[in-house]
Amino acid sequence: MKLGFLTAAFPDNDLVSVADWAASVGFEALEIACWPRISGEARRYAGTAHLDIAGMTQGKADDTVAALTAKGISISALGYYPNPLHADAAHRDRVIAHLKQVITAAKLMRVPIVNTFMGGDRTLTPDENWTRALHIFPAITAHAKASGVTLAFENCPMIFSRDEWPGGHNIAYSPIIWRRIFETWPEVGMNYDPSHLVWQMIDPLRFIREFGAHIVHVHAKDLMIDRDGLYDNGIMSLGIGWQIPRMPGLGDLNWAKLFSALTHAGYDGPIIIEHEDRRFEGTEDKVKRGFLLARDVLRPFVK
Repeated sequence: MKLGFLTAAFPDNDLVSVADWAASVGFEALEIACWPRISGEARRYAGTAHLDIAGMTQGKADDTVAALTAKGISISALGYYPNPLHADAAHRDRVIAHLKQVITAAKLMRVPIVNTFMGGDRTLTPDENWTRALHIFPAITAHAKASGVTLAFENCPMIFSRDEWPGGHNIAYSPIIWRRIFETWPEVGMNYDPSHLVWQMIDPLRFIREFGAHIVHVHAKDLMIDRDGLYDNGIMSLGIGWQIPRMPGLGDLNWAKLFSALTHAGYDGPIIIEHEDRRFEGTEDKVKRGFLLARDVLRPFVK
């Protein structure tokens, strides 16, 4: 295992400076945020472009990998989390085109994994979204397979705000959908984030026991259930008002049990901290302190 973080939390820093800091404080890997240079993303921790994906060449790919390798930093994955099942066809076309470019860049850089979302139209049922996915994803998964890259979906419902209500922007969140994914595209992997299971009341350890063989990348993010917020909003609010992302060690997850389950499942890949904790936002120093706290919590488990 190697411990690292997703670079999206440093939107104003270039990749080399992020890698310099990561290496200086004992991190070993980075998942590189790969949104388009002009993305239009309004989401928190979305829109960061640490690579010029559209302008990627073999020379640029080799230079980037060499620069990070010289600092002792490996690349766990390229990360781009759009909505390929968006209601608007023009939006779908744009993000899918960029996702394919990210896959091509991963091939040039010899990065084995591209992390993304399956997506979802919030106004459709999961079954209706699945029908759309069956039309859209064969070309994407075929491109990844031909490129020698594993396409990994994250298990996040993407329902954190009213504009994502009621169905969310990503249907790859429940065991029912994941079984369909692996039956349809066995070459696809999972980017496992246990925090998204806590507020869904899905057992994160049982999830590992069922799908551990398909986990190719792990996001380390914690989550705290605000019991007063849950009381005020009720479970039918699907997490709005009571699910609070935290840095590892500050939420409700038992990381010792989680790492035990991952180890038992045979997982020995990267552990990548994802930063969405508002307590550690506002300044670069706060962001860094959040990552350092998570590093110290997780380091005993990452060997």
